[in-house]
Amino acid sequence: MALSERRLSAILHADLAGFVRLVEAEEDLTFERLRSARDKIWKPAIAEAGGSLVHSNGDSLLVEFGSPAVAVQVAIDIQERMARFNEDFAEEQRLMFRIGVHLGEIIIDQTGHDLFGDGVNLTERIQSLAEPGGIAVSRAVRDVAKLRDDYAYVDGGEHRAKHVSRPLHIYRVRARMSSATVPTRQVRLRGIFHFQGVDDTGRKYGFELEMDDLVKRKHSVLVGRDSGQCDVVLLNTSVSRRHARLSVDENNFLQVEDVGSTNGTSVNGNPIAPGSSQTLAPGSALKLGDIELVVRYD
Repeated sequence: MALSERRLSAILHADLAGFVRLVEAEEDLTFERLRSARDKIWKPAIAEAGGSLVHSNGDSLLVEFGSPAVAVQVAIDIQERMARFNEDFAEEQRLMFRIGVHLGEIIIDQTGHDLFGDGVNLTERIQSLAEPGGIAVSRAVRDVAKLRDDYAYVDGGEHRAKHVSRPLHIYRVRARMSSATVPTRQVRLRGIFHFQGVDDTGRKYGFELEMDDLVKRKHSVLVGRDSGQCDVVLLNTSVSRRHARLSVDENNFLQVEDVGSTNGTSVNGNPIAPGSSQTLAPGSALKLGDIELVVRYD
């Protein structure tokens, strides 16, 4: 008798943003609230929709559904319930999950009651590209899963994900009304943005940006080659002395602005006109001259 099988499924993967920071600050309280969220919100929402909770390890969950439309609706339902769950907590104590949804082939391990395969791996990568408190889905899901009228898909562009050879095109699920309960635009980003990459010769570059400090100080960070003028220095001849500026907009999203560089700035291959800015989401590829940096958020 076969102990494993393959099938096409809708997979939902969720992960708690800033888990290490939350545990470091309030370990017992974090685990108590995480357990409460799983028992009162996640498990009932999944069961009501006929989903199967494959495993719940620490701060992450893996769920299988027979329908991508149902999977997306459950993701919305959970984020709305989590927004209400978080209302009584201080910003730094809120449990902000990233959720990713994908439609793909999976391998079912009947002995270990687990899921494997490319479909699961891609779902995890898509989840990592979602905003804290937000939802990201693959193109396959966007093409077949119709949303409620009060939600819409927003093109999140192509991204390079770890150990994935082909570009990953994602779409973010956003509420149409500013008063919606999904909190991605009301909650301040916390944690650290990591910028890591290489130039055309393979030389490595990287730096970090702490969002909490940036927001508190209402500060912008200037990136360029001149150590006398810039906060972040990238010693590469393709980078201008003053190349780009990183800041936070009124909706608490990280922005990059080209400040008149010679060799240009782009996000996911899309050039930014001098003086213009663009949002930098986790998983984005930021190119400054010949240096391409992948953006990661913890």
